[in-house]
Amino acid sequence: MALQEEEDRVSEYTQDGTVDLKGNPVLRSKRGGWKACSFVVVYEVFERMAYYGISSNLILYLTKKLHQGTVTASNNVTNWVGTIWITPILGAYVADAHLGRYWTFVIASTIYLLGMSLLTLSVSLPSLKPPKCFETDLTKCEKASTLQLAVFYGALYTLAVGTGGTKPNISTIGADQFDDFDPKEKGHKLSFFNWWMFSIFFGSLFANTVLVYIQDNVGWTLGYALPTLGLAISIVIFLVGTPFYRHKLPNGSPFTRMSRVIVAALRKWSVPIPSDPKELYELDLEEYAKKEKFRIDSTSTLRFLNKASVKTSSGTSPWKLCLVTQVEETKQMLRMIPILIATFVPSTMAAQGWIMNNLNASHLDYYYAFFVVLNILNFLLFMLVNKFYVYRAEVSDSIKVLAEELKEKTLHVNIQVNPRE
Repeated sequence: MALQEEEDRVSEYTQDGTVDLKGNPVLRSKRGGWKACSFVVVYEVFERMAYYGISSNLILYLTKKLHQGTVTASNNVTNWVGTIWITPILGAYVADAHLGRYWTFVIASTIYLLGMSLLTLSVSLPSLKPPKCFETDLTKCEKASTLQLAVFYGALYTLAVGTGGTKPNISTIGADQFDDFDPKEKGHKLSFFNWWMFSIFFGSLFANTVLVYIQDNVGWTLGYALPTLGLAISIVIFLVGTPFYRHKLPNGSPFTRMSRVIVAALRKWSVPIPSDPKELYELDLEEYAKKEKFRIDSTSTLRFLNKASVKTSSGTSPWKLCLVTQVEETKQMLRMIPILIATFVPSTMAAQGWIMNNLNASHLDYYYAFFVVLNILNFLLFMLVNKFYVYRAEVSDSIKVLAEELKEKTLHVNIQVNPRE
């Protein structure tokens, strides 16, 4: 009876290593779940509204209000969008290795709001933009001064830095609110990502319709002030939900772990890989259970990296010998690189010489044909990489398998200790 009561007490706490902000274990009934995720989903609606409210119509502001040529404006937009996609790498690193997701997000969202506020001022104050021009050829209009451009682009790239800290962490904060070791919560996590995508599309739809209409027909001040206000409200909503969040502690840089696997595999270039995966270096099931993590079994894809887990007499340094689970995590990250490269090939290489200030004289047919080729190559590369991808469905029951294996092992030990029972 006492053992059962102890098990019930333990089951009241999350089993995936999540804690509160002070590092204490958290009760399922007090933190996490849909109660916490509701704040996260609402934030994402307003954040997407803010981002697309700026990016969707940015090229028109650069040409009509800052009097830039089409080529210059196009390049400036693609450079900024490219930065938006690169900064999350830094944001994810800071969260994983140093500050944790929550504090990285809070600091980054403050920077994000600062950038949005400064951007709203730059489109509102007459001293921060060139005078109105009624010339048909905008290139003949007075250009923005160095100060005006510095304020505008300073605001844009401040916003980009803030996005880098919020984009990679907000969705994972939402995922952290569900415990994979609890079947019911594990199912809820899948539902959360459905609502997450809905929030993204809803915010994007509002920005690309209502906000764009306001910017074009009412004014840029209101068109930028509304998403800025929405972002401020969303940050407040997120902070209000703080008492309900579960948190995962920083566990080191994923880039360091990936580097260790690659270095260890290269060091053992000539070492043969054993045919039996059980001969590779891996922790006991009990160790994973204590750490509230689940093990990933070895796969045959990117087989060379399996050399990092081959046990030799060269030592147990993390740069010479890695766990199978670490190797498989590295494989997962490496599989994404070709897809990312194919997805985010910069379009500026096509813009040079094909897009001119006079669109009637531009080679838009070349420009769009180039994108057709890019999409075909992207699809072919995806199909190639797809053959080496291990789908989540194959490991989705890992926790259940771990529990069953631990139960069988415990039963086997009990039989050996008490053979008469």
